[in-house]
Amino acid sequence: MAEALTLSLLIGISVGVSAGYLGSLMVLKKMALVGDALSHVALPGLALGILFNFNPFFGAFAFLFASAVIIWHLGRVTKLPFETIVGAMFTVALAVGILLIPEPDLLEALFGDITKVTILETVVAVVISVMAVLLTKMIYRKLVLGMISEELAISKGIDVSRTNLLYLLLVSLVVAVGIKIVGTLLVGFLVIVPAAAAKNVSADLSKYAVLSASFGTVSTCSGILFSSYLNLPTGPLVVFSGIIVFLATVLVKWKAE
Repeated sequence: MAEALTLSLLIGISVGVSAGYLGSLMVLKKMALVGDALSHVALPGLALGILFNFNPFFGAFAFLFASAVIIWHLGRVTKLPFETIVGAMFTVALAVGILLIPEPDLLEALFGDITKVTILETVVAVVISVMAVLLTKMIYRKLVLGMISEELAISKGIDVSRTNLLYLLLVSLVVAVGIKIVGTLLVGFLVIVPAAAAKNVSADLSKYAVLSASFGTVSTCSGILFSSYLNLPTGPLVVFSGIIVFLATVLVKWKAE
């Protein structure tokens, strides 16, 4: 029991930091719903893993990566907003996934089950999360400059298109890992709400990114601890913890004005 809780908390810290940090850019880019919708794209991959007896999360990784590349390419070709393209893809993926996943496994796929985490999955989650944060840190200011003015970013020698692709791939990685904690239906929360909470109380970009990662960690860890203590599903409790953090920042902002 103690070992399972320790592994769960390690994954929670890793995913909380990485999802919060990457989510800070999602909110700045006004792409919050993209992170949520991407999580549903993983369902067919999870379904194939369950049906063919391999680790479902490898299937989730594959589908999320492929979807990120397709979304990026369609965005370049059609010039449509990412939200529009993702919205079309995730509804199809959600329908296919629900049809393919056997009913006994559907609840775990939708809402996660961190109690079954293994040491190998924990190590993979930590490595992926650290890599995602470090790579995003390297391109953070490039992405922000591209948001402010794509023409200015290009004039500075930044390949905006490739930078956006790398960012989408990193988000896909973090979303795939986060599915283990809160499932496909709720993992979008981890890349939206901690960042939104940080935006309420941040005065500058550096503080905003750090607070976003911190709030993500508080949400995941407190949700996992409450889940262990109350013997309730982890995903919803992570969400409730994050909402409490968000409401607290709203109160702080309201009192400051």
